[in-house]
Amino acid sequence: MSSSPRKIKLAQPKPRNPLVAPASQRKAGAHRKSKSGQRQEQEARLRKELRGL
Repeated sequence: MSSSPRKIKLAQPKPRNPLVAPASQRKAGAHRKSKSGQRQEQEARLRKELRGL
């Protein structure tokens, strides 16, 4: 038996896409109106409904 140490090979991870991290840190996901946009839409609907009466 030889007294040389055995070398262990570890699998290298795949290189990461450098554009993914900044994109995921931004507000990614479903597009929704902001709270103020929702409130404005509700007010506009109410005004439209009141005009129709």
